[in-house]
Amino acid sequence: MTYRSVPVDAHSVALAALRSPDLRRVQADSELIALGMLADRRDELGRARTDTVNRLHRLLLELLPGGAKKFLSATQARKLVATVKPRDPAGKVRRRLVVELIGELETIDRKIKAADKELRQLVAEHGSTLVDLNGIGPAGAARLLADVGDIHRFRDRNRFASWNGTAPLDASSRQQQRHRLSRAGNRKINRVLHIMAVVQLRRPSAGRTYFDRRRAGGKTSMESMRALKRRLSNVVYARMLADQQRRETASSGGQSGAATDSSATGSTPHTGPSDKPQPGLTTNQNSPEL
Repeated sequence: MTYRSVPVDAHSVALAALRSPDLRRVQADSELIALGMLADRRDELGRARTDTVNRLHRLLLELLPGGAKKFLSATQARKLVATVKPRDPAGKVRRRLVVELIGELETIDRKIKAADKELRQLVAEHGSTLVDLNGIGPAGAARLLADVGDIHRFRDRNRFASWNGTAPLDASSRQQQRHRLSRAGNRKINRVLHIMAVVQLRRPSAGRTYFDRRRAGGKTSMESMRALKRRLSNVVYARMLADQQRRETASSGGQSGAATDSSATGSTPHTGPSDKPQPGLTTNQNSPEL
C-alpha cells in the first residue's frame, strides 16, 4: 500500500461499513488497554532477564573452569561465584561484574514476580479462565484478552486462526498436497500459542500425544507443530468464547453456567474435520476433545 492509496482505501472501507449495517462495532476498552500495557511491560522484563542471563553466562565461562550451565538462577550463580577468588586484575573485574549482574537479575526476578501476580489478579477479575489452560500463564492470558478484545468479532474459530496466523497456507503442487505455517497475523498472539505448544511438548500431555501422532503419520516436526498450534488456537477460542458468554449472562442478571469448553483442565487440544480454514462456516463451534 502506498501513501497515495491511503485515502482511497479509507474511502472504500467507509463505503463497505455503510453498506453493511450488521457489522459488529468494535469499541476501545480502557481496562483491556491497561492490561495490554502491563503485558507489554511483562514482555520487556522477560527480554531483560534473558539478556542479563546471557551476559552472566558469558562472564562465568571466563571466570569458572568449565563455565556454568546456561539457564541458572540468581541463587545458583551466587553459589558459583562464591567459590572463585581470582587474584589477577582481569579476574577480579569479571567477578565484580558477575556480582553486579546477579544483583540486576534478582531485581528483575522480583519485578517479574510482582507483574505476574498483578496480571493474574486482573485476568481473574476480568472473568477469564485462560490461565487454567495448559501452557498459558498470566502474561499470555493478559496478552490474549488485550489483543482479542471482543471474541465475538471473530465469526468462528477459523477466522480467529486466520487472525492469529495459525491457519495453514496452501503450498500444494501438482505432485503433493501440503500446507505451510503462515507468517501473517498477530505475531504476539502467535507467540503465546507457540509457547503454549512448547510447554505441552515438554511433558506427557494431550498436545504431546497429538504431535506424536502426526509425526507417526509421516508429518515433519514443523508440520506437526503447525497442526498443534492450529488445534491450540481452537482451544483458546472456545475458552474465550465460553468466558465471554458467562460474563454476558452474569451481567444480564442470569446465572453463569459451566464453560462450554469440553476440557476441564484446558490442556486438551480440540479437533475438527480439517486443519484448513473453512471460510464458509458461519457458526461458532466448540470442538470435541482429542
